[in-house]
Amino acid sequence: MTLLILGILLWVAGHFFKRALPGLHDSLGPAAKGVSAVVILAGVVLMVIGYRGAYTDLAFVPPSWGIHLNNLLMLLAVYLYAASGTKARLATRMRHPQLTAVKTWAVAHLLVNGDWASVVLFGSLLAWAVAEVIVINRSNRDWTPPEWGGRTAEIRALAGTAIVFAVIAGIHAWLGYWPFPG
Repeated sequence: MTLLILGILLWVAGHFFKRALPGLHDSLGPAAKGVSAVVILAGVVLMVIGYRGAYTDLAFVPPSWGIHLNNLLMLLAVYLYAASGTKARLATRMRHPQLTAVKTWAVAHLLVNGDWASVVLFGSLLAWAVAEVIVINRSNRDWTPPEWGGRTAEIRALAGTAIVFAVIAGIHAWLGYWPFPG
């Protein structure tokens, strides 16, 4: 569990670096993005290793219907993330589609994973995404919605969602976590 928690802390530190230490961030110039990326990547690696190695008791028994809602929420999460990159209509109507995707992803995974390692991982990333939205909104109150990318953006977002969802499901199956009922 120690590696998992360290990974979460690195993830949060890498994402808040610019706002928590603006002087240091600015003094690094263009290298600041690289430093943040390395810290975040190290956090992801430690989270994966820590999560896979953590054996913990159940915090709660997930509901039997949770897997169905999980898959529906995961489709939504992947779509939100894809829509933000393509400027699909939904992404032009919400300020933080990627962070909303992370929050949706975290809630979806809490529905199907009742062990303490999952509660720590997904609960922490949910809390981070909520905090990130609050910090961004407070530091930059003005928001101009991006222009809609047209029908092409919608098609790309839907195609990207289908491909990425299939890849995610394949990776889960490869790791031994069958993501579908039955």
